[in-house]
Amino acid sequence: MAKNIMIQGTMSNAGKSLVTAGLCRIFKQDGYRAAPFKSQNMALNSFITKEGLEMGRAQVMQAEAAGAEPTVLMNPILLKPTNDTGSQVIVNGEVQGTMSARDYFSYKKQLIPDILSAYHVLEQQFDYIVIEGAGSPAEINLKQDDIVNMGLAELVDAPVLLVGDIDRGGVFAQLAGTILLLAPEEKARIQGLVINKFRGDQSILDSGVKMIEEITKIPVVGVVPYMQIDLEEEDSLTERFGAKNNKGLLDLAVIRLPRISNFTDFAALETSDKVNLRYVSNVQQLGEPDMILLPGTKNTMGDLKWMRQNGLETAVCKARDHGCVIFGICGGYQMLGISLEDPDQVEEGGTLRAMGMLPVVTTFSKEKVRTQVAGHFAGLCGTLGPLSGMELSGYEIHMGVTTVCGKESTVPMAEINAMSGNRQKHTMDGCCQGNVYGTYIHGIFDEDGILNALLTSLAEYKGISLENLAKVSRREYKEAQYDLLADTLRKHLDMEKIYQIMGGEYENKIRTSAARRN
Repeated sequence: MAKNIMIQGTMSNAGKSLVTAGLCRIFKQDGYRAAPFKSQNMALNSFITKEGLEMGRAQVMQAEAAGAEPTVLMNPILLKPTNDTGSQVIVNGEVQGTMSARDYFSYKKQLIPDILSAYHVLEQQFDYIVIEGAGSPAEINLKQDDIVNMGLAELVDAPVLLVGDIDRGGVFAQLAGTILLLAPEEKARIQGLVINKFRGDQSILDSGVKMIEEITKIPVVGVVPYMQIDLEEEDSLTERFGAKNNKGLLDLAVIRLPRISNFTDFAALETSDKVNLRYVSNVQQLGEPDMILLPGTKNTMGDLKWMRQNGLETAVCKARDHGCVIFGICGGYQMLGISLEDPDQVEEGGTLRAMGMLPVVTTFSKEKVRTQVAGHFAGLCGTLGPLSGMELSGYEIHMGVTTVCGKESTVPMAEINAMSGNRQKHTMDGCCQGNVYGTYIHGIFDEDGILNALLTSLAEYKGISLENLAKVSRREYKEAQYDLLADTLRKHLDMEKIYQIMGGEYENKIRTSAARRN
């Protein structure tokens, strides 16, 4: 039976996901089988497993850190917000329907058997389970029916580390206030405090650490520095939306839609120092980029209306007319078509004129397409023609069927094999016309070689030359980041104490980075 530990935070974005991933990596390095677990996740960035089931990307990232195959057992409940008061509810990777926040709040305790069933399967397969909470355990209006913080910790009898974010200020008040609002039996579960995102000389904190330990009677098991680590995120609170690389020779703009999903599709683009990848939400920010990317969205019709109202639709069309490369993925691809048809009111109902850049029509349906795919780029037209024939892989996740209306100048984006039931199905994906490209494939830029081919093509079209393009594969890059995360946490966490909290034996197996990678 696996030993466990739960990582809770004083607030959203305190660093729970990174600490969870780092501990998973450390346990892997120490020779153990480790797995992440989050009973309920709310996110628009999701992933499709080999079985065609849907789960949150944070647990996929954590599973990669642990060297484990991602499975919906690690995230049995996923909530995908459709508006400010409702979410699509996904249980064990399957869509159950859309519920208002109030209805889901009344319903969620019925999902406890699903949560425990998933956890107990993992418990039989792994040595250590690192559980991530959500938000704060001190949301006193939500505690009664909690299934993701202290309620879950009680169900699986997990000790807790409480993480506070010093970068946003008031970390000692965060920690003490959170503990103050917990019931005595909940306080007893907190076995260690972690101060996260510290900048500067740690000795300055010594007196505060001593005082918070005296006040809470709980040891501080680590002061973790602010880490410059590039790992995939799923939360809209991500800092990457504001990041810029002003030295980048190529300017790429992602339209930051209100319900943007799977922005991890662009993580590979951010790894190149030749690229300035920007997220823009108005015409003034758009400027004159070399490529505009329309991302996935949980509400294609609503976000297209948003683009239409704020002028971004017109600006993107003008950019296309001046030769800018336009690339749409999933919902972004649907927007580029002629029209959006919603007879079953999957989104907003009715028919909506789309942007008219590609000769395709999308009809929304209640059945969700969920599949991993592999194949190669077709004979692409326009600037990205050099990508033709290159191998690709990724996954599809969408509600709707897009039909090409049959213009001779239109060619498909990719030839792929997708799973249909237990069989592979050969099919064509997306389409392109001129310098406009649309695809349903998430992760389309991740395969080795595609990034450099894309950047080289854009540079040649722009009339510049890119020298010394890095050739590190996406997988190797992520593995190096996981190791960097683990090395940093080892240095700043009391791992001996954490092993003791979990009831396991501390084995100091720190190896060189090269040995660990082997």
